[in-house]
Amino acid sequence: MIIGAGPAGIFAALELTRKNSFSVLLVEKGFEMAKRRCPVRGEGLVGCEIGCRPCSITCGWGGAGAFSDGKLTLSPEVGGWLAEYTGRPGLIKLIDYVDKLYVEFGAPTRVHGTDHDKVEEIAQRAKQVGLRLVNAPIRHMGTDRCPLVLEAMREDLNGNVEVATRMAVERIMVSKGRVTGVALQDGQQIKARVVIAAPGREGSEWLMGQAQELGLGMVNNAVDIGLRVEVPAIVMEPLTSTLFESKLVYFSKSFEDEVRTFCMNPNGYVSKEAYGDVITVNGHSYSDRESGNTNFALLVSTRFTEPFKEPIAYGKSVARLANLLGGDILIQRLGDLQIGQRTTVERLNRSTVRPTLKKCTPGDLSFVLPYRHLRDLLDMLETLDELVPGVNSRDTLLYGVEVKFYSARLELSNELETKVKNLYAVGDGAGVTRGLVQASASGVVAARAATKKLRKK
Repeated sequence: MIIGAGPAGIFAALELTRKNSFSVLLVEKGFEMAKRRCPVRGEGLVGCEIGCRPCSITCGWGGAGAFSDGKLTLSPEVGGWLAEYTGRPGLIKLIDYVDKLYVEFGAPTRVHGTDHDKVEEIAQRAKQVGLRLVNAPIRHMGTDRCPLVLEAMREDLNGNVEVATRMAVERIMVSKGRVTGVALQDGQQIKARVVIAAPGREGSEWLMGQAQELGLGMVNNAVDIGLRVEVPAIVMEPLTSTLFESKLVYFSKSFEDEVRTFCMNPNGYVSKEAYGDVITVNGHSYSDRESGNTNFALLVSTRFTEPFKEPIAYGKSVARLANLLGGDILIQRLGDLQIGQRTTVERLNRSTVRPTLKKCTPGDLSFVLPYRHLRDLLDMLETLDELVPGVNSRDTLLYGVEVKFYSARLELSNELETKVKNLYAVGDGAGVTRGLVQASASGVVAARAATKKLRKK
């Protein structure tokens, strides 16, 4: 049995059935792809302000990644901590394997960032100003094409895997240290010799609750808090023309905290996302339409020490403050933030950068972000401007807040098996990964380990 139909669950199902004749049941609490509908979703808007349960943006076939812009980051340096289990050489092989499967199911053949000389030139210029460029080739599917690729995988599994949508798991059943199946919310109990839990970020709190009940150890991951930056596309063109998405790491001069760029969208659109009762900002780019702007996230990574054990709650509290002041998302010109004044509608209308997210509230982000995070982000923008002049401009737009929640990580074996025999935990929900490629690869790791056990029987 597989719990969750995100990339980790889908790739586990593909791996279990391509060379085997096992009986596999995949349960997903959301809808099939064709029925995933958000009543408030429109162009440039991804999020939910109504509170549908389950949320069709984060739940359903394809998981939350179904409505992302489908960036496949083909580097072991980005997207999670899977190398700690498989080793770096093993992860490189897994990335190549899942990447070929994505192409088989319709992902484009083009890969950005493969011109070694141009990439090295950018890396050297970045070093000169105190930035580190992470070499991360990108295969970009696009927000419009990503669902088509995931639906093709669904068609491939037809007849080999039983898929049950709108079916939520209440608890994992265990007897004498071995998994025996699951109990559903409707009262049914389903027996299974192997259970692969891949609930995604939406189901991470449920999985952590199950881990506590089963006495499984957990380690807190970091939480990333920051802003979404929007500039004219021409400003970032020296990077995006070669890399599409540039992953730059910086240690702030004020506090030496790690700050990084994330989810860069050339000619893209700023969007919203819902995480339970909070609205955060995000960004997307499409394969069939373009804006005149490029947006990207700047994130400060924070790992809390004892006794604090609630990094997700901390991130949500910051997001709630922005929602309280702005209704949902706040927007501010960088120049206004630098001189300590609130952005008004009038000042925003004078900006040379036109916002691609129409429904947001001009305001003052200094009332939202902790000083340490704000100082880190301003340091990063000053340094980034030395690499790509124009980023640290008065009219650069800042949206807040952007928060990336990473689930607490379960204590797992190198094959992603918990201390409960035959119970595996994979993907973003298990805190092992934080992206499409490594999530997919983690499903493959667990499926291969399960295959060995089932064949022995």
